Amino acid sequence: MIFITLEHISAHVSFSLTFVITLIYSGTLIYKSEKLSNSGGKGMIVTCICITGVLVSRSLYSGHLPLSNLYESFMFLSWTSSMIHIVIQIRGQYAWWLGAITAPSAMLTHGFATLGLPDKMQESAMLVPALQSHWLMMHVSMILLSYATLLCGSLSSISLLVIASQINQKIFLNVKNSFFFNKNWYSHDQEKKELKQTFYLSLRNYRKWVFTNQLDQLSYRTIGLGFSLLTIGILSGAVWANEAWGSYWSWDPKETWALITWILFAIYLHTRINRGWKGQKPAIVASVGFILVWTCYLGVDLLGIGLHSYGWLL
Repeated sequence: MIFITLEHISAHVSFSLTFVITLIYSGTLIYKSEKLSNSGGKGMIVTCICITGVLVSRSLYSGHLPLSNLYESFMFLSWTSSMIHIVIQIRGQYAWWLGAITAPSAMLTHGFATLGLPDKMQESAMLVPALQSHWLMMHVSMILLSYATLLCGSLSSISLLVIASQINQKIFLNVKNSFFFNKNWYSHDQEKKELKQTFYLSLRNYRKWVFTNQLDQLSYRTIGLGFSLLTIGILSGAVWANEAWGSYWSWDPKETWALITWILFAIYLHTRINRGWKGQKPAIVASVGFILVWTCYLGVDLLGIGLHSYGWLL
């Protein structure tokens, strides 16, 4: 009973923290402040500890690893998002804006697990015989870690596309209204004002260009790691499937969508490594991957299709 109470307290505290941290990092996008960024980073550490308390408490009173149902997998996904933030922050990179990606991810997955799922799906239950295997830890943890990492990389690519589109739009408007394309003659004061505005826009665009390069590098590194984890997860799942069902691959909907997701991110890495693509082109591929990851993870589960589904909508 004490472990159940501890789980509920940790869950409520961690969700409240993720909500506050999301607001803090949203503020850093408008007003860049080192104090706000540091506060968000410390809050993310406390959040990670609280979610760890949720998972540990659940494993103690259930008697198995908390990876057996949709609620537990979403809590693990939220924990992974906070861990990704902490690891990258420790390395001293992407500090002030990283939380704008990881904090909402942790909050939304946590909120869906605790507020969006029916109470019955949040309850812990005995493992079915197929899940009573040492492969549970290996396969499910690798898959969920890969999902969180790939989603982080895909969100970085989506942010890159949004910022790049703003830069292109401002450059277009600046050229359109420039001296060479304006039919009206400028006075000397008007020309100086126009040159000053052009310099200011160029400086802002340069900073955004540097920012998009950082997003591009973060996306590339996290997707590379997520792809490796997904590969390990698929291979371990095939071995587990052979033990449980007598076949390495049965074209179950979950397996099929996992393969499609793996192929798309393989294309992303191929275009970057062998073709030398950078910036917006590979970001478009990664953005499509964002949809595929959610389809593979959540869409198949909620539709109640196949051997891997938890079932809810059908």
